[in-house]
Amino acid sequence: MAETQIYKYTPKDFKSDQEVRWCPGCGDHAVLNSVQKALVELGIPKEKFAFISGIGCSSRFPYYMDTFGFHSIHGRATVIATGVKAANPELSVWQITGDGDALAIGGNHFIHAVRRNIDINIILFNNEIYGLTKGQYSPTSTKGLVTKTSPFGTIEEPFSVGELVIGAKGKFFARTIDTNVALSTQIYIEAAKHKGTSVIEVLQNCVIFNDGIHDTIADKEVRDDRTLILKHGQPMIFGKNNDKGLVLEGCRKLKIVKLGENGITENKLLVHDAFEPNPGIQYMLANMKYPEFPVALGVIRSVPGPTYDIALKEQIEGVKKTAKIKCMDDLLMSGSTWIVE
Repeated sequence: MAETQIYKYTPKDFKSDQEVRWCPGCGDHAVLNSVQKALVELGIPKEKFAFISGIGCSSRFPYYMDTFGFHSIHGRATVIATGVKAANPELSVWQITGDGDALAIGGNHFIHAVRRNIDINIILFNNEIYGLTKGQYSPTSTKGLVTKTSPFGTIEEPFSVGELVIGAKGKFFARTIDTNVALSTQIYIEAAKHKGTSVIEVLQNCVIFNDGIHDTIADKEVRDDRTLILKHGQPMIFGKNNDKGLVLEGCRKLKIVKLGENGITENKLLVHDAFEPNPGIQYMLANMKYPEFPVALGVIRSVPGPTYDIALKEQIEGVKKTAKIKCMDDLLMSGSTWIVE
């Protein structure tokens, strides 16, 4: 019996020799470090990783990874990533994209990759702005945000990434924040192990064109009271003193309660079930916003489902077994043929 190969890497093994050219203080640096830490834990040989990006600041990512990579064009990273996976299902394919790249020009490709459940990992950097093109509002910009293309404030309702993923029949959705490297690393590990499309929304800071956009929940002084880190099988508790929680009110709405008040104990709180196929509560968790609720971080949804790449491979193998055409000559000589003299 062949021995299992053990791959012992360090994060440094995944760093390329290229100078990282993001702005000092950009949240992208933390995402890069988190991903490199996560890959170490997967036990996959380096040549089995492929990082595909579109256009935007985040899309420099493949240059900084000592893996295979492809820097594609605006909004088309999903097309390349799904093609790479379909052509070689053995690869661990990671799509690196931004809120503009994925949800504006690339929106159609994005939702159909999620719907098809092809086994790729999509890391969506969400800084709620177009950073590379110098500060236009994006599909996730908060309504009323003043930018270079909305000088009087945007009048559009922003996309909720989690709502979009779950609405497109997504099987895996997680959310993290750039400053929480430990949480991000664990989420990337779980995403890589999930079979199907994994979407990870990273709340990421652009220090130049949208600095501090996530500070209302990310600042060290307030984050414990304004974010809820979900863990499968554990009660939904948050707060600086771990004294707040969530309950389901009337089977339709989430409600914040305080432990010790009105007879509320830990065993009355909602317990997170990321593996529940019915997305109802997961949908509500994904859509929680401050100040009404804490923002949910962690793996919100993770359920199994058939994957496009495996189904495609099985279909091809099945057709080949019964096909009369085995080679190009068979194809050219099939149907009506004649000889020209």
